[in-house]
Amino acid sequence: MSEKRVIGSASHLYEVEEGWGKLPGGLAYGYTHGICVDAEDRVYVHNTSKDAVVVFDREGTFITSWGEEFEGGAHGFYLHRDADGVEYLYFADTNRALVVKTTLDGKVLLEIGGPDRPDLYDTERRYVPTDLCVAPNGDIYVSDGYGQSYIHHYDAKGTYIRSWGGHGSEPGQVIEPHGISINLRGEEPEIYVADRRNSRIQVFTLEGVHKRFVDHNLDLPCSFYFFGDEVYLPDLDSRVTILDKDDRLITHLGEDQQAYKQQGWPNLPKEYYRPDKFSSPHGVCVDSHGDVYVAEWIIDGRITKLVRQK
Repeated sequence: MSEKRVIGSASHLYEVEEGWGKLPGGLAYGYTHGICVDAEDRVYVHNTSKDAVVVFDREGTFITSWGEEFEGGAHGFYLHRDADGVEYLYFADTNRALVVKTTLDGKVLLEIGGPDRPDLYDTERRYVPTDLCVAPNGDIYVSDGYGQSYIHHYDAKGTYIRSWGGHGSEPGQVIEPHGISINLRGEEPEIYVADRRNSRIQVFTLEGVHKRFVDHNLDLPCSFYFFGDEVYLPDLDSRVTILDKDDRLITHLGEDQQAYKQQGWPNLPKEYYRPDKFSSPHGVCVDSHGDVYVAEWIIDGRITKLVRQK
């Protein structure tokens, strides 16, 4: 019997469930970018292959796959229960410069292209959305992480409302706003932006007004997953970070401060990877049991399940 691999801190211990989520024959991941879990604890893996959405049950049994239209452009991935009580998937497609809303089985319900802002975008200044989130009122916020570093605000039908941000490090400015999410832990909803190349989180009101920075214990934060009073962040520089309700560090999971310094990273020789260490975490989610699922930015994909012990 192999030895259990347990990582985390005194309050957050996890056992690595090796071999979780095996793909059936004929399927192979591209870069695994995003990962979500629905109310039934089904796990959705978003990757750049022709099977851009792969679905498992929580035990890791393959259910289905779909999403050929996202091949090569799979990036931002968000699951939200809308006001109608139904869960939907939202995508940010970097290749097609599209935001897409679908049912859980892939029926397209909404597409949003780039904003009509010739002052921000032209043939030289590209729009490349990397993530999105949905506010309690249904409004949609999109982060142009690989383009011009703006946040764009739409209503639930995709009608443009406003933009803010721009490249820089001053309050309200961002450099590579890679991930975006809604924080519902306080008295009023807030927008959290993974201001990745500034190595910080920037917090805004729903109208785009800067409120504060979170800039401790972060390196290259990619995105967010809120679970109870905590927030889980995949940090591309080789760890997953958990913060408490006040955004103070609880623990880092699977930290490997040598991985991102290796030649050829993130695509390292297979013998380098270890089950209890991360190389390039890009997406994270948490199921109803507190188990954590991590997707890494690796050319042929890597998914890790961490089973909560305490």
